[in-house]
Amino acid sequence: MATRTSMTRSRRRVVWAAATAAAALVAVGVAAGSAQAAGTLRLQYRTSAPGATVDQVEPWFQLRNDGASAVPLSRVTIRYWFGSDSPGQQYRFACSWAVVSCSTVTGTFGTVAGAPAGADRYLDVGFTAGTLAPGASTGDLQLRFHRSDWQRIGQADDYSYGATTAYQDWTRAAVYVDGALVWGTPPTGSSPTPTTPNPTPTTPQPTQPPGRGPVVFDDFSYANADDPAIGAHHWTIRTNAGGPGIPGASWPKQNVSFPTVSGSNTALQLRSTTDGTGAGTQQSEVLHQRKFLDGTYAARVLFTDAPVSGPDGDAVVETFFTITPLAYDLDPQYSEQDFEYLPNGGWGEPSNILYTTSWETYRNEPWLAVNTHTEVRQSYAGWHDLVLQVADGQIRYYVDGQLFATHGGDYYPETVQSVNFNLWFISGGQIGSSTPRTYVQQVDWFYHAKGEVVAPSDVVARVNGYRAAGTSWVDTVPAP
Repeated sequence: MATRTSMTRSRRRVVWAAATAAAALVAVGVAAGSAQAAGTLRLQYRTSAPGATVDQVEPWFQLRNDGASAVPLSRVTIRYWFGSDSPGQQYRFACSWAVVSCSTVTGTFGTVAGAPAGADRYLDVGFTAGTLAPGASTGDLQLRFHRSDWQRIGQADDYSYGATTAYQDWTRAAVYVDGALVWGTPPTGSSPTPTTPNPTPTTPQPTQPPGRGPVVFDDFSYANADDPAIGAHHWTIRTNAGGPGIPGASWPKQNVSFPTVSGSNTALQLRSTTDGTGAGTQQSEVLHQRKFLDGTYAARVLFTDAPVSGPDGDAVVETFFTITPLAYDLDPQYSEQDFEYLPNGGWGEPSNILYTTSWETYRNEPWLAVNTHTEVRQSYAGWHDLVLQVADGQIRYYVDGQLFATHGGDYYPETVQSVNFNLWFISGGQIGSSTPRTYVQQVDWFYHAKGEVVAPSDVVARVNGYRAAGTSWVDTVPAP
């Protein structure tokens, strides 16, 4: 990869060639027998991350069976050679998406002692299940790996790398069946057979649709507010007192639930109730850990115009937002980007209004808001795809695929944020009734692509890819 010593490459390659020629010929002979018995396998390759230097190496493969016999995939290993950036450097493998399901795809790394530059490391891709029928293809195997420290990787001189972005037959990566070479040309000096033909991962890799970087996806497939997976997936259901909203309001955990909204599909539901008093008000909030900054944020959210019970008319706020907490008045590190729907108005508005607001900072006493906002005065009752793109100094808000607002400048966030959904009542915006009334807001799914601008239509396609693969949760975004 990027930095390597090369002054003795030519001389070393001659020595390696002589030392390994016999072994290579033996391997080819063995391979011929294996290929005849197992079928003729052909490997096709492309990359979704071309370029000399990248955040992640992204080899995508299709394995084709041109023979007359079915091949158990558990007997197959694909080997991809690359060069290490530095001695002892560790790498992490992930399957982004696979037709055969990422749950059956494994990846382990190895070292080739004395190999030439660009081939002293390798990735072995194996399978735990499945059969490749005659004339069939595995379909996409969309794979990626990165340095464990997330530093950029130089791949221009990697043996198996090619800049092609369309699938083509590829012999610079190899295919082995039961350890015997059946396709490809290993680099001179490499081991002719895999040392661990089909490694088993310690934990299955999540299946996720195409994407170039770390992501978070959650389909909110939880049993109830006490489901331990909620905390394991880095969500917190708020229970502590405080703002925003009516002073004295509580935030009960039981106000968060996961009802079925269609078929077997569940959603996150926030429920908030008030009788106009602080003691009689319960609000709700769910938040993810602070580790988000540049990238794309998206959620499918159900806004409602009326309470599910009780009289209508309270100034209630239904939200999806990101935030860095305010450490002190006018804290310059504070940031916030909001989707806020007020079905009954509030803050001087008489009726339905949807705000998108980007914050630089604020002061509580006396109140001073340093923000910019865009709003549309109409009903947004129903399900909506909300997309927030934070990239290159611009903050773009989309509603159902349409650009709603663009903000930037001082309002662009500087520090990592959390992702939040909350449902709360504006203090002083209550109707004159002591009858309790209850409002709900639902969230079908949440998606974040770190460092990547994803078009709204592509967000939906990726979410559909998760669901088609039976994946309800993925989180590969590292904590700060």
